[in-house]
Amino acid sequence: MHISEGVLSVPVLLGGAALTIAGTAIGLRRIGHERLMTVAVMAAAFFVGSLIHVPIGPANAHLVLNGLLGAILGPAAFPAILVALALQAVLFQYGGLTALGVNAFNMAFPAVVCWVLFRPLLATGRTAALGGFACGFTGVLLAALLTAFSLALSDEAFGTAATVLVVGHLPVMVVEGLVTAMAVAFFAKSRPELLHTSPR
Repeated sequence: MHISEGVLSVPVLLGGAALTIAGTAIGLRRIGHERLMTVAVMAAAFFVGSLIHVPIGPANAHLVLNGLLGAILGPAAFPAILVALALQAVLFQYGGLTALGVNAFNMAFPAVVCWVLFRPLLATGRTAALGGFACGFTGVLLAALLTAFSLALSDEAFGTAATVLVVGHLPVMVVEGLVTAMAVAFFAKSRPELLHTSPR
């Protein structure tokens, strides 16, 4: 779901950049010294997870992990995802630098939405795995919808591609939900404090 250079219109690029700056500023205010290492590790997981492509028929898919970042980091997912996407754009040309703001918003905003919606499930050991699945599934679903909306907003000719993007990611949503559920269940037993990100 990395949008490359020269695809989006200028208003969409500027809007995405402005929203990402605002989200990152809010996220940075929520990162205390004690959470720096957690944010760095989760940014690294996002960076690596989306680099491993699995062939599926003529196409391929990869983990997104934005739902997992939302479950653990909350609004701090914005700066973590922004840094990971910037490194992917510079080192591997995944997504354009001019589209970085849009790409970051399309991934990070769903993470924060998942944190808001499913935080009560994540905070309880019995329902943590269910909350994890919901975060993983919903994170990818919203990211695909926002990416499709970004494309359609730039040019109506992208409408078909946007539809294919969302439909093609349906299997990824299920896999992402299962992976996130397993990760959250593990953290709920081993490091429950990671899932207790309270609003400030």
